[in-house]
Amino acid sequence: MDWTEYDAALFDLDGVLTPTAEVHMRAWERMFTDYLNSRDDAQAQQPYREADYFDHIDGKPRYDGVRTFLASRDIELPEGDPTDPTDQPPGQETVCGLGNRKNDAFNAVLAQEGVEPYPGSVALLDALPESVRLAVVSSSKNAPAVLKAAGLFERFPVIVDGQVAAAKGLPGKPAPDTFQNAADQLGVAHEKCVVLEDAHSGVKAGAAGGFGLVVGVDRGAGADALRASGAQVVVADLQELVP
Repeated sequence: MDWTEYDAALFDLDGVLTPTAEVHMRAWERMFTDYLNSRDDAQAQQPYREADYFDHIDGKPRYDGVRTFLASRDIELPEGDPTDPTDQPPGQETVCGLGNRKNDAFNAVLAQEGVEPYPGSVALLDALPESVRLAVVSSSKNAPAVLKAAGLFERFPVIVDGQVAAAKGLPGKPAPDTFQNAADQLGVAHEKCVVLEDAHSGVKAGAAGGFGLVVGVDRGAGADALRASGAQVVVADLQELVP
């Protein structure tokens, strides 16, 4: 790969720079398993599976992930409000309340275990030409905290996360708007940017945004599936892209 052809690299965070996707997966599994076990109807008879994360949740804003998973089980809940508590009693849950419950689980695991970046991702960051500008584009509202925990925060002059997207009214992935906003903040034409993503929704966002290259990072979503979503190059680790 000739990085001199590009002026910016737009990195997803979870599963691309840091293995926090695994923390998210465990938090989602814990939350939805507990929720489904609290129900006594037919919709709860199909347990949460690892495939549910990749099929319905991965890469999406938190409340969107809740909605999509619930729709896969034909479960309808009130939307609620972002201030909804996480200890809602059975039968009174909301989309926002479940999302907040998942976020608490994620923060607990992050505080207990910390996070280390992928060595291959650090190797790529170290090797990129100085002319390539950097941004993180993440659906997570925890992106700054994760980057600080991983020792990567100072490397990225632009961070477009769930908090920024909400404040600016930007639709989340698979819409391309958050990636486009990051490129615009960097002052780089979209066709001169590389998008690096591990989630189907993020790859679709890159493919829809008119970017120069979309790289899929296969951390479990499947290389063929990432290509089908729009990835032009698929790697197992960012070490493979070191110039």
